[in-house]
Amino acid sequence: MPQIHPTAVVEDGARLGDGVTIGPFCHIGPQVELGAGSEVKSHVVIAGNTTIGARASIFPFASIGHQPQDLKYRGEASSLTIGDNCIIREGVTMNPGTEGGGGRTVIGHSCAFLANSHVGHDCQIGNNVVIVNNVMLAGHVTIGDFAVLGGGSAVIQFARVGQHAMVGGLTGVENDLIPYGLAKGNRAYLAGLNLVGLKRRNFSRETIQDMRRAYTMIFGSEGTLAERVAATAVEFPDQPQVHEILDFIRAGGNKAICAPLNADEQV
Repeated sequence: MPQIHPTAVVEDGARLGDGVTIGPFCHIGPQVELGAGSEVKSHVVIAGNTTIGARASIFPFASIGHQPQDLKYRGEASSLTIGDNCIIREGVTMNPGTEGGGGRTVIGHSCAFLANSHVGHDCQIGNNVVIVNNVMLAGHVTIGDFAVLGGGSAVIQFARVGQHAMVGGLTGVENDLIPYGLAKGNRAYLAGLNLVGLKRRNFSRETIQDMRRAYTMIFGSEGTLAERVAATAVEFPDQPQVHEILDFIRAGGNKAICAPLNADEQV
């Protein structure tokens, strides 16, 4: 059975799983679903058509599911879906989708959102993502699995951050960031591969060496980007991580991607 503090307000229609704990002075809206074992600590507001998976930990003053911060929003039905085992720290804000973005904001499993970070409308966030303090994700942002965004960084509307990428603190991401890439700078530039993340996640030495060679071919050789991508695909026909990077670049069409400041940028 859920445990609800006497000062909390849980509106009729809210669905609470087994073992859910609602702390003091929380407000849970009528369309909210909280998965089994979740804990909403205190002074948390969860509104809208919001579904949160099992074993969530939500800390004070988080605001989850209120209407999107989009001036084009006219009250259309939309939703926010959050996976299992997510940590949502103090002051985090998360908005549902809009009609212009498909109507859904989706967050995967085992993600951590540290204090005062923001997830804008229509964002699509993968699994095992870490969003550090004061990170701002604008609307329609896509974040791949295992990405890490450092404190105070910001991602512009419609930008993509690939899986296993790392964004340095106080970095403004204006262009797409390739999978496994490391971006930093006042306006983000590509500073190599996320080697620390690759080693922590037990990618083999051979895989990392292949990726470093591919990185040099893509960003440090002659010709157009399309020509370099094609040549890299031929050089590494059976290397899946390299092809994830190449597929990411192709999928962006004519969109700009984060690139090194210098062709010999450390990888």
